[in-house]
Amino acid sequence: MTQTASIWLVIVVAFCAANLPFLSQRVLGIMAISRPKSLGVHLTELVVLYFLSGALGLLLEKRAGQIASQTWEFYAITATLFITLAFPGFVYRYLVRRHGEGASERRRPSA
Repeated sequence: MTQTASIWLVIVVAFCAANLPFLSQRVLGIMAISRPKSLGVHLTELVVLYFLSGALGLLLEKRAGQIASQTWEFYAITATLFITLAFPGFVYRYLVRRHGEGASERRRPSA
């Protein structure tokens, strides 16, 4: 796999992983739970998936050659990028999607 393909693979995986907590009611996309996930569960999943995406990037970097040393700035920027990639899923989950049938009828005043 070329370096360009590796970079794009990590970006696509990070985008999918960043949106998974908000698009699925399963924990990490695997375990079904009986009640709706709270924002805390979504954020915890986001942190776990950030590290899993980073592990994939580290693995691909190791296969390509020597691993470059990283400082706190690298992790701050990648975490910010991961949160930015999660924005579409967050908007869909908390701002766009209706949580129940007839939600628009409940908001209308009775005539």
